[in-house]
Amino acid sequence: MTTTRDHILACGGRIVHHKGFTATGLQEILHAADVPKGSFYFYFKSKEEFGLALVDHYQAWFAGQVRPILKDETLPPLERLAGFFLWFRGYFEQEGFIKGCPIGNLTQELGDVNPAFREKLNASFDGLIRFMTRLLAEAGTRGELPDHLEPEPTARYILSAWQGALIRMKAAAGPEPLDTFQHMTFKVLLA
Repeated sequence: MTTTRDHILACGGRIVHHKGFTATGLQEILHAADVPKGSFYFYFKSKEEFGLALVDHYQAWFAGQVRPILKDETLPPLERLAGFFLWFRGYFEQEGFIKGCPIGNLTQELGDVNPAFREKLNASFDGLIRFMTRLLAEAGTRGELPDHLEPEPTARYILSAWQGALIRMKAAAGPEPLDTFQHMTFKVLLA
């Protein structure tokens, strides 16, 4: 069941993903969600609080989309990790390869100017690093991770490479950076 709060986050989140947080006005969010200003302030004390909640909203939505891939233990861990990134490639393709990662976009826009956002966004990335570390450690236990790679530093590198590929994807408005990331990560680094 979708709550009014979730509805505001979903509608506002689509605008923020397209235009950026700073460029998105409260009126736009209210209009898109078709709610009065009082409803917004009932759930969020400020636009900043809305933005911080938006990080959780994005995380939950994406986690719900990729959970079946990650939980499919019929697949080896590196195939699940590759499937995770391939799902995102499909998502970005549907978006025309121009919007980028909502959490990455917020990091670029607000990470260096707002400490509350920096902490929240860094925690989001840390969660992704932990997830990848677990998959890489499982691959190592199964003898499927090259011996010279340690799971956590490798996960940190993969996340950084992915975010760089997403920035380039926005500039190229096409899949080449994502395809290069996929090839270099799974056919070279982890091969």
